[in-house]
Amino acid sequence: MTEFEAISNHIINGNEDKVAELTQKAIDEGLEPNDIIQKGLINGMNQVSQKFKDEDMFVPEVMISAQAMKTGIELVNPLLTKEETSLKGRVLLGTVAGDLHNIGKNLVRIMMESAGFEVIDLGTDVEPKEFAEAVKEYKPDILGMSALLTTTIQQMQKTMGALKKEELRDSVKIMVGGGPVTPDFAEEINADFWAQDAVAAKSAALELVESSPPPKL
Repeated sequence: MTEFEAISNHIINGNEDKVAELTQKAIDEGLEPNDIIQKGLINGMNQVSQKFKDEDMFVPEVMISAQAMKTGIELVNPLLTKEETSLKGRVLLGTVAGDLHNIGKNLVRIMMESAGFEVIDLGTDVEPKEFAEAVKEYKPDILGMSALLTTTIQQMQKTMGALKKEELRDSVKIMVGGGPVTPDFAEEINADFWAQDAVAAKSAALELVESSPPPKL
């Protein structure tokens, strides 16, 4: 088993201490920092994503694996060149006004970060005006909105209206998701993407940046 495979396996197992130990060992042995991240840490998290999609892993386990990956990346990041730390894009996330649920949104954040996106998380109970102001300030490539209550999904449509009012709608791709959100609803409010889960959100985001100009960072 290679050093990279060992790191990946401990990411899957959520063993933060072993990930830190093996990542530091790889650094000390002079392995390429970007290889440690891509072939070890992110490869492990990609396998976690697939296991989550296949229902072989569940939310608490994914969170633990994500923390292990984050610990490893924090060890390697100072060694990366500016070119190696270039991001795939910027994603703005938030749960809509009136909704305090954040587990789904947090999973999306984890998946996006593991794929190389910069993520700005506005948290929960985000008003339409706050989304619009954040789009203006951060200039994200993607805005992701989450809702878990049937009583709050209309806040997504209100946010679309706030973006149009500020003439920001065409500057960002909109992704929506959450329990009561359907593909038909996403189409109704003219969102660009509907994501069934965090893995689908990551895949859609990667497809977007691969078919778009370089991100506005």
